[in-house]
Amino acid sequence: MILPTKHTNFSESLLGFGSYVLNKIGTAKTIDALWNEYQNDYVNKRYPAKHSFDNLLLTLVFLHSIGAVEEQDGGVIKCN
Repeated sequence: MILPTKHTNFSESLLGFGSYVLNKIGTAKTIDALWNEYQNDYVNKRYPAKHSFDNLLLTLVFLHSIGAVEEQDGGVIKCN
């Protein structure tokens, strides 16, 4: 689900995961690098919600559709 509900934590929604992903993108990063960074943060309890790789892809599609990220040289970057 994109938006949290009263029964879903913000971190479990794609919107919450999108805010996490945006914070992780400083310079252009590949999707694999973002996934590895998320897995590391989840294992070390720096991000509370478990997400699948599919959720990462859906989150990136969502962020791209609202103009928050774009593709550049095979990586993902933030839009200004």
